[in-house]
Amino acid sequence: MIHHKKGNDMTYWKRTKTIAATALFAGAAFLQQAMAGEITVYSALEEEEINLFVEKAKEELPDVKINVLRLSTGNLTARLIAEADNPQADVVLSLPVTNIMNPTIEAMFEPYAAKGVDKVPAQFRDPENRWFSLAGYVEVFCANTDRLATLGLPVPKSWEELADPKYKGEVVMPDPVSSGVGFVNITALIYGLGEEKGWDLIGRLTKNIAQFTSSGSRPCRMAQAGEFAIGVSYEVPAIQAVNEGYPVETVLPSDWVGFEISGIGLLKGAKNPDDGKKFLDWMLTPSPLGIYASLKPVTTIPGTAQSEAAKEAGFPADISSRLSKMDFAAMARDREQILARWSETTGR
Repeated sequence: MIHHKKGNDMTYWKRTKTIAATALFAGAAFLQQAMAGEITVYSALEEEEINLFVEKAKEELPDVKINVLRLSTGNLTARLIAEADNPQADVVLSLPVTNIMNPTIEAMFEPYAAKGVDKVPAQFRDPENRWFSLAGYVEVFCANTDRLATLGLPVPKSWEELADPKYKGEVVMPDPVSSGVGFVNITALIYGLGEEKGWDLIGRLTKNIAQFTSSGSRPCRMAQAGEFAIGVSYEVPAIQAVNEGYPVETVLPSDWVGFEISGIGLLKGAKNPDDGKKFLDWMLTPSPLGIYASLKPVTTIPGTAQSEAAKEAGFPADISSRLSKMDFAAMARDREQILARWSETTGR
């Protein structure tokens, strides 16, 4: 069960305003007044994932035009804060709940009990119906087996192995400040191992990192292209890489497997709340639920079958038994402290 714990991490949210200007430049067309039958959706999903939902919505919600602005987790959060007094979006689709559950952000969501939301277990939705989650993402290593073979290195099977100096310069991972995937990476280690051991491992691991990316998917893309041997990423680009024939092995770390769930909700002050509600209702119907099932090994509605793509990429059918215990409320509460420690540890 997710318990809402209030905490003051406003320093972090103030810091996000330093990137808000950049976020506000992106997609300036979205600042125009929307018309009835048209909604603006902000999303942290990858472009190819968003396109699947939008194309299907064109068929099944023909009376609602859907404009989508895709931003990284950090930039999306900054944009919401910058627009708090004058929201320019109607719906948020897939923002990590560790961001949503901060009181500043959660207060921006309008309570709405979407049709069918009772199918979502209570721990995956807000008790006040400000957001619900249909899926999550899982942290994985994308290991380029060809490059590793050339280097004479084995495929790392755990975080501890990945911290071995022999991998120095061959690992890329997302920056926790800008990437939700990156933040989950380090919190899984901190909560799994405890503060002292977790930060010790993070300190050793970062010595091997060649690049920190703003995107959670980019490390896997870089590994599949052979630019680096290992990309710390999440399951969607890993599954795609394997199924597209790249020499990539997907690794669920044997020690700590972090995961996150992503929330969907209606924004207060939405220009077209009625159409926004239609979209939320639609998200709980078979077609979008099927899209989630095809993309994500971790879905929140019980009984969802694993996709063939996930099977072919080597994900276990019982993946939930492999996941580390994540306290999303604590992650939201402790974000400022964790990122400050990250900066001290890495000098970033």
